[in-house]
Amino acid sequence: MEDKKRKKEAKKSVNGSLQTRIRSREKQKHKKAIRQQVRIHAEEDKLYTCDQCGKSFAHKKHFKEHMKIHTGEKLHTCHQCGKGFKLKGQLGIHMRIHTEEKPFTCDQCGKSFSQKAHLKEHMRIHTGETSFICDQCGKSFDVKRSLLSHMKIHSGKKSHVCSQCGESFRCKIDLRQHMTIHTDYRPHTCDQCGKGFTRKEHLQRHMLIHTGEKNYSCDQCEKNFSLKQSLKSHMFVHTGEKPHTCDQCGMAFTSKRGLTAHMTIHTGEKPHTCDQCGKSFALKYLLNIHMRIHTGEKPHTCEQCGIKFTQRSQLMVHKKIHTGEKPHTCDECGRSFTHSSTLKKHLQTHSEHKQFYCDQCSKGFHLESGLKNHLKVHAKVRNYFCLLCDKSFILLSVFNLHQRRHGSVKSFMCFECGKSFFTNTELKQHQTSHTGEKRYKCSHCDKGFSLFGNMKQHERTHTREKLQTLPSK
Repeated sequence: MEDKKRKKEAKKSVNGSLQTRIRSREKQKHKKAIRQQVRIHAEEDKLYTCDQCGKSFAHKKHFKEHMKIHTGEKLHTCHQCGKGFKLKGQLGIHMRIHTEEKPFTCDQCGKSFSQKAHLKEHMRIHTGETSFICDQCGKSFDVKRSLLSHMKIHSGKKSHVCSQCGESFRCKIDLRQHMTIHTDYRPHTCDQCGKGFTRKEHLQRHMLIHTGEKNYSCDQCEKNFSLKQSLKSHMFVHTGEKPHTCDQCGMAFTSKRGLTAHMTIHTGEKPHTCDQCGKSFALKYLLNIHMRIHTGEKPHTCEQCGIKFTQRSQLMVHKKIHTGEKPHTCDECGRSFTHSSTLKKHLQTHSEHKQFYCDQCSKGFHLESGLKNHLKVHAKVRNYFCLLCDKSFILLSVFNLHQRRHGSVKSFMCFECGKSFFTNTELKQHQTSHTGEKRYKCSHCDKGFSLFGNMKQHERTHTREKLQTLPSK
């Protein structure tokens, strides 16, 4: 009997605990159903509404995150560059810049991206989809934000202003790029020359200087370029198209950079200042080129003689020395020049009128640059110092000439006898020994000389003769 009682009690306890578990599960299901119903109603009613923009949210957490947009609160900071973000997810995406993580890969061309949205935008290149079209000029875009950015060109609106220098920009991304001018943060460094860059693509573009790689060729003149954009700009030379026009004077340019540089003539603005000599520039790239004077950096090398230059344009001019090319000839004296600008300056020397005069000694000059260089002589300010012999110079041209004499490279070669010289002037003087040319005529007796200095020395003999023939008092 006792065994039966124990069995009944055990059965009751088992049934009781089973019923308890069943009831507990039913309660959980009921609570879950209630939560689902709450969510459904929350989607309809949007429990949390922003009082600033009217946007509604079903969850308090999402509402709080949204409010940070209005408050400007940035609780999440990058420990590498110090940049702040409103949302933790934004910080996570930003960190991929430092880690160079690109988890989203295009299955057609293999290109990788740090964000899924960027991959989606990229895929439109393969599909040819251009959903966003400008209603003013008909230009089409793959991405809506590109269209919105483009529309600001028509409106002329520049709503993004730099808090440090006051310069304004159409797009927020342009302002961000500009802000790097005011900071020293350069995470991407060239392993060949040590130059730092704010963006990886700028470093990649810079590396083409060292590699000399030129994959883009013009089909009309076979000229090669490192960048696709450079080829596009070059094509305007053949088509004569100048799409960038100044809204103040109507002058047109083939490139946006050309227009930007021109606009500084109207504004007179020079926001980029050298921290070593105080000279100011309208454009940042002009300051970068100028800084090479102080650093001594010369990234452009002649492959024939090994001489180096700070600017590519200087290298291109120098190469004409080896080819002997001088397409621009003076109609007055027959002298030829490698550049049209040099010919224009030379033509002013034939004019008797000198429009630029020194206010200290009344010496006249045909060119304004000649007067500027002359004024430095009066100022006696020596900004250029030779690191090899501690000698200082007033004029940059004289400093550069001095630097060449320290080196063993004589880049100006005579094609007649093979003799080389440090300067083009020395070469020209030497060439007269082959040609017998006597360009410099005495103003008193028409005697000719191959060297200007010899002519001046000869003219003094006439002035001495005149002094001797004067009657004594």
